[in-house]
Amino acid sequence: MRLKFKVPIFSVQNLSFNARGQNILSNISLDIFSGEYIAIIGPNGGGKTTLIRMLLGLEKPTSGKIRLFGKKLSSFKEWDKIGYVPQRASLVDANFPATVLDIVNMGRTSKRGVFSRMTGEDKDAVNDAMTKMDIVDLKDKMVGTLSGGQRQRVMIARALASNPKILILDEPNTGVDMVSQKRFYELLSKLNTEENITIVFITHDIGVIVDDIGRLFTINQKAVTCNNPKEALSCDEMSELYGTHAHLIHNHKHEH
Repeated sequence: MRLKFKVPIFSVQNLSFNARGQNILSNISLDIFSGEYIAIIGPNGGGKTTLIRMLLGLEKPTSGKIRLFGKKLSSFKEWDKIGYVPQRASLVDANFPATVLDIVNMGRTSKRGVFSRMTGEDKDAVNDAMTKMDIVDLKDKMVGTLSGGQRQRVMIARALASNPKILILDEPNTGVDMVSQKRFYELLSKLNTEENITIVFITHDIGVIVDDIGRLFTINQKAVTCNNPKEALSCDEMSELYGTHAHLIHNHKHEH
């Protein structure tokens, strides 16, 4: 685990969220530090996406505090430091009228504004993001014609175009085949180790926990932090979390 700074990227204290008289999240506390590779897992409806939406200022917590890079959420302005790939981002209609380059260019709008022209710096950042995701050869293709795995990499490249310090991916493997998933996790690991980008991915699928992950947060209304996923994840614990009998599958990145 590589904790580069004492001030966390995200610091969450006693966070709760109620909607329509129902507790969605209760008393969540966690810190995410620079350089980490973290998974947040839990069943559908357990509150994972709600937590991320609160971290991004898209939902207001019922109680509790959130700090981003040491600043209160209400005063945080540097949103280009955070790359976000929401749920179902790669599920694009086949007739969607945009090229891969068009989509990745959108990742620069937070820096330059929607109507300003692309600068040389913008173009370099876009090309760099496409290179990291190995989609330069696809740049002129219509995004609706791509495979699920290709679209996934396009959407991550869009998030990377702003040169973020942290990349948050919510259920990123929806509609993606197993071969593309393996490549996807290899790319995430490379971003984490070579680019020092903090990685947080959210999933309900306990079968995707990979060897590179440093810490794991399990969320089902409440949060439990696991600092050694390989040792602490037992079938009994997963069965309790998911409310059904669970068999844990370890994904080894070097298997063929």
